Amino acid sequence: MLVKDRMTSSPVTVTPDTSFPEAFRIIKKRGIRHLPVVDEQQRLIGIVARTDLLHASPSMAVPSNVFEMSYLLANLHIREVMSSPPITVSEDAPLEEAARAMVEKKIGCLPVMRDGDPSTGSGQALVGMITETDIFETFVEILGGEEASLRVTLRIRDARGELARLAGVIAGLGGNICSVAAFRGEDMEHRYITFRLEGVDEDVLVPKLEAEAEEVVHVCCAA
Repeated sequence: MLVKDRMTSSPVTVTPDTSFPEAFRIIKKRGIRHLPVVDEQQRLIGIVARTDLLHASPSMAVPSNVFEMSYLLANLHIREVMSSPPITVSEDAPLEEAARAMVEKKIGCLPVMRDGDPSTGSGQALVGMITETDIFETFVEILGGEEASLRVTLRIRDARGELARLAGVIAGLGGNICSVAAFRGEDMEHRYITFRLEGVDEDVLVPKLEAEAEEVVHVCCAA
């Protein structure tokens, strides 16, 4: 799955000269948490988050009253609080690449870029936004499998063909795998595999898997 399959297209943008009140109004009205910042040529130059606006400090001095604070905020512009240059991702990048970048950089979203056309001299263009919520929703979908009736987690040897062998065991019992996810084990020699499946009773499946896998870690009826 690629970033472009999960991103929000044509994101709302602001300019460096957008005022603090206007940016905050857009975020509140649209129900979003991040605004890409573009220049007059629509080139991406920064990004501002809702938290940046909430923590904005227009002056090192403490305003003497609420009216002074309101005046300072009204004259605060996005260029003073935006993060620049922004960390971006290509629309054709795998979704896990975007997730890895968010984890490593401890950020909640990435502007999505499309490569330009060298023949015309056009540069990269902003085409979307991918957020941590988009990643979470994809993760839930992978482990969801609405058709599934069982969720089984196994600890298996990290060996070539092991996953295929266990999938064959499930198929041999009449089970249909709706989704599968693999996670690192406690050591380099093992992995945890979670199956969401249908078509086989728990009482039939579990004893067989206990005999074939290193460990049956968890079994439950799928939500």
